Amino acid sequence: MGTDNILEGLIKENNSKIAMVVMDGLGDIRSPEFENKTPLEYATTPNMDVLAKESVCGRHMPVMPGITPGSGPGHLGIFGYNPLEVIIGRGVLEAVGLGLELKHGDVAARANFATLDGDGKICDRRAGRIPTEKNKELCGILSQIKEIDGVEVIVEPGKGHRFVVVFKGDNLNPAVNDTDPQHEGYAPLRAKAQKEEAAFTADVINKFVERARTLLQEQQPANGILLRGISSRPKIPGFKEKYKLEAAAIASYPMYRGIADLLGMALLPAPDTIEGLFNTYIEYNNKYDFFFIHIKGTDQAGEDGEFLTKVSVIEKVDSALPILLKKKPNVLAITGDHSSPCSMYSHSWHPVPVLVNSQFCGIDDAVRFTENQCNIGGLGLFESRHLMTLLLANALRLDKYGA
Repeated sequence: MGTDNILEGLIKENNSKIAMVVMDGLGDIRSPEFENKTPLEYATTPNMDVLAKESVCGRHMPVMPGITPGSGPGHLGIFGYNPLEVIIGRGVLEAVGLGLELKHGDVAARANFATLDGDGKICDRRAGRIPTEKNKELCGILSQIKEIDGVEVIVEPGKGHRFVVVFKGDNLNPAVNDTDPQHEGYAPLRAKAQKEEAAFTADVINKFVERARTLLQEQQPANGILLRGISSRPKIPGFKEKYKLEAAAIASYPMYRGIADLLGMALLPAPDTIEGLFNTYIEYNNKYDFFFIHIKGTDQAGEDGEFLTKVSVIEKVDSALPILLKKKPNVLAITGDHSSPCSMYSHSWHPVPVLVNSQFCGIDDAVRFTENQCNIGGLGLFESRHLMTLLLANALRLDKYGA
C-alpha cells in the first residue's frame, strides 16, 4: 500500500494552524573564509536560537543522497509529493505563477535574458540581472513574434532577467531539451526532440529563439535568450484533496506562486519585504489551515556566491520572526527546499536543515538552528516528502494506524 493510501485513511480535520517558512536554498557548507562556518552558523539569530531550544530539528533530503534538485522537485518534496514520481516542469510553474491560462497540451518554457559575445557564446546567463522594468521592455519587443507555423506564441515578463514563453497549438509535445547549457563560455544549445512526436515543437522553439536573437541583437546586456523547463501542465492532487487542508501561499516569485497554484493553494499578497510576508500571514491567519511562506533571497545569494548577503537575509528573517509569532501557529516549520552553498554558486545535494515547533514536538539537544545542530536533532535525516506527515502529526491531524 502506498503512502498516499495510508494517509487517506488517517487524515482528520481540526482547527489547527500550520505554517511552513521556506528560506529557498537555505542549506550550505562551511567556509574557511568566514571562521569555518555556514551562513546559518555565522548569522546572529537570537529568535531562531530561542525557538530551536523549544523545538525538534533535523535535516531532510529533497530527492535522494547525492542528487541535486531543482526548485520544482525541492518544493514538491517538502509539500509531501515524491519528486521522482510527480514531475512539474519549471516552465509550467513560471507560467501559472504569472497568471497565464495554461491548458493541457500547451507548452511553456521558463526563459532568461542572457548576454552573448560576438561569437554567440554566453558571457552572462542572467544578463547582469537586469531590472524588471527593462525585462518588460524587452518582452514587449519579443511579443512581436505572435505566431510560428500555426502555433500561437505568448511572451510574459517575470522578475529581473526571467520571463515565460507559452506555445499554444495542435500537436505540441514538451519532450524537448533546454537551450541553456548552464555555463558561461558556451553557445546556447539548439532545441532537440527527445522523442519523435516532439520534433515539431523543437522546430518551433528553434525558430522562436532565432527570431528573438535577431530582435535583440542591438540590445545590451540582454542580447540573447535561454529556455529551460519546457513542459506541459500535469494532473496532480491538490492540498485539499490530499491533506484536507485549506492552504494559502505567500510567495512573490512566479515559479513558487505557480507550484502553489497547481497544488490548489490560494495566492495571497506577497510584499517585497520579509516583514510584509509575515504581516500577510497575520492578516489572513483565520482564513486558512496551512500557510506556505516563501523567501527567495537566501537562494539568490547562494547562487551568486554572496556569503554575507545570505547571512544578511537569514538575519532579516530572524528579526522579523516576532511578527509571525504574534499569532504563533500550532505547528511551525522553518526550512529550505534545497541547499545552495555559496562556494558552489549553485544548488547542491546537501541535506537541508529543518526546525519543527509545536506543543507536542518534543525537545532535542539543538540549541541553535544550524546545519551542525540539526545533525544532532531528534528528527534525524529523512526524505523531504515525509515532512508534511510530521507536520500533520504535530497538528494532531492524523489518526492512529492499525489496531
